[in-house]
Amino acid sequence: MEKLERYRQYIRKLLTEQTTVEDGNPDIECQLIFDAEHDHYQLLDIGWQGLKRVYNCFIHLDIKDGKIWIQRNMTEVDIARELLEMGVSKEDIVLGLHPHYKRPYTGYGVA
Repeated sequence: MEKLERYRQYIRKLLTEQTTVEDGNPDIECQLIFDAEHDHYQLLDIGWQGLKRVYNCFIHLDIKDGKIWIQRNMTEVDIARELLEMGVSKEDIVLGLHPHYKRPYTGYGVA
């Protein structure tokens, strides 16, 4: 349980650091989604740009079976490396954004 809570804290810290304020458009809000009960975590932009609806999920992380799954990363930040630097082991990081047959070759955990 201690490991899971530590991983939750790492994810919250990482996503909070990636939060940006959309300059020049007060109609777009950067939202942090922390669902600690089901272990789903997201960073998204939501709002309007003129007549166009904006809904972009930039980062999506899950904790499943004691491992951190990187489901989506549309940023330039190497999330896996950031997690490693925080103390997460390679075996506990799963690159869910890659197909299951490629994961054994990533150097990170497989599920």
